[in-house]
Amino acid sequence: MKFASTRLIAADIDSLVGFYEMVTGRQADWLAPEFAEIVTPGATLAIGSAETVALFRAGSAEPAANRTAIVEYMVDDVDADFARLKDRVEWVHEPKLMPWGNRSVQFRDPEGTLVGLFTPVTPAAKERFGSR
Repeated sequence: MKFASTRLIAADIDSLVGFYEMVTGRQADWLAPEFAEIVTPGATLAIGSAETVALFRAGSAEPAANRTAIVEYMVDDVDADFARLKDRVEWVHEPKLMPWGNRSVQFRDPEGTLVGLFTPVTPAAKERFGSR
């Protein structure tokens, strides 16, 4: 089994895709008018419009209702990304060292999902992610 992607369901797909393009600096691949993917070296973020839910089972997912998952990106310099995004996102917390060795920030996307950026900084965290 290979983990393929995390998918968010969007009330406003254009806005949500534009937000993640701004955060990641990557352009989305639109596979259909109601479905896009932002592919990064480590993972893919898929974004589907609310209309796509009916393709699976009506009511099985709903936009702007996530309160459990955090979409996370490992970055080279979390402080530089914080400075770049400082006035463009709704911050949950500014850069701080987490107990597991990552320097981390969190903010919310336009539909309320938590987004985290982190840089491994302790020797154990760097080793865990294969960085030095």
